[in-house]
Amino acid sequence: MRPYALENYFKLKENGTNFKTEIMAGITTFLAMAYILGVNPTMLAEGHMPATGVFFATAISAGIASIVMGLVSKYPIGLAPGMGLNALFTYTIILTMGNSWQTALAAVFIASIIFLIITISGLRESILDIIPLDLKLGIGAGIGFFLAFIGLKGGGIIIKNQSTFVTMGNLLSAPALLTLIGIIIALILYVKKVPASIFIGLIITAIIGIIFTIFGFGVGEIGMPTLPTQIISTNFDTTLFCGFIQGFKGLFSNISNLIMILFSLVFVTFFDTAGTLISLGKQCGFVDENGTAQGIEKAFMGDAISGIIGSICGTSTVTAFVESATGIGLGGRTGLTAIVTGILFILSIFFSPIVLSLFTSSVTASALVIVGILMIVQLKEVNWDNIVVASSVFMIIIMMLLTYSISLGIAWGFLIYVITTLAMGKSEELNWSIYLLVIIFALYLFFGL
Repeated sequence: MRPYALENYFKLKENGTNFKTEIMAGITTFLAMAYILGVNPTMLAEGHMPATGVFFATAISAGIASIVMGLVSKYPIGLAPGMGLNALFTYTIILTMGNSWQTALAAVFIASIIFLIITISGLRESILDIIPLDLKLGIGAGIGFFLAFIGLKGGGIIIKNQSTFVTMGNLLSAPALLTLIGIIIALILYVKKVPASIFIGLIITAIIGIIFTIFGFGVGEIGMPTLPTQIISTNFDTTLFCGFIQGFKGLFSNISNLIMILFSLVFVTFFDTAGTLISLGKQCGFVDENGTAQGIEKAFMGDAISGIIGSICGTSTVTAFVESATGIGLGGRTGLTAIVTGILFILSIFFSPIVLSLFTSSVTASALVIVGILMIVQLKEVNWDNIVVASSVFMIIIMMLLTYSISLGIAWGFLIYVITTLAMGKSEELNWSIYLLVIIFALYLFFGL
């Protein structure tokens, strides 16, 4: 598009912005989200996926998805493989349930289509009303705790113990010390409200890690960064592209598992997306006097399409990033911001040697911990005075951590919610769909069906 065409298409003047502001906002959003380029390959590699392939899939899917969001919804929102969703993908669907990564990608593909159907059909509001708000908050917070646990474990601060199952590792070991330093740096930058604090924290931590290895501290240990052998690479690993096609057979081999996987993916994606898009829409000033975010349906559609794009490229569910608030705060108000963010993600595919060498588990642990902290803040909105709510949310969180499974945490939470609600004599508060879900969850928990 020519400049005047862009001006007309995105209505820059009408939205109180200009080219310079939109470009700077797009760059800022990219920097705030760029940590996912290091975190996602590290996490999905634990699910037996090639890190180089995941990096390419992460960058290219985030790039395409952000551009699609900008063109379709004209919202200044960047997208990438979602935090929490990548944990569900790796640690629950692949490692806990024993599925292949191809099967997991097939599940993401189908779940994204379901999400698209929900969006097109206008069922969004009805579904939002089915699930109690407190359970939504508890699940989001539980995922936050889970992400932080993954980060601490990957960085060597938490290790396995035969007697107590888990314990604290040796903080003076190179990986654990680097992890601890990274968390402290990221926290300081974040509380100081430094733009792109998480990404900058990763860069500083990686540099410290390189200094460690130069002086012979932690050389060869798991999680320690190394100097890249090259800066730019055009040898892209596309082995994960369309890998989901091979996973359909495994996905449909167990109907109960299929239902559980799809429900978990759609559930987490749906409510994570709803909360992110609505809050960002408010920050943009797109909410009218009736409390309706203008163009939100197109934004949901762009998000749903992005999930499909992610599965085709070979990564976990792609969704809207709340870090887009940084670009919005800088003045970004149109889809041009998202397009700039997307272009930068696509350009980043050339720098895989740097990212994969520097952003190791000890380096990226800080990002998981900070994101975890941000996610558990929503617990303040839970109605803790209600014993039904308190017991359900407690079980969601504790079982996510102890079973190492987001899906099992959700299942336990719903089961306890229904049991305690019935015990209180308030069966009228339960929707028929809740009963159906609990029956499925019970079959899965007790019989593994």
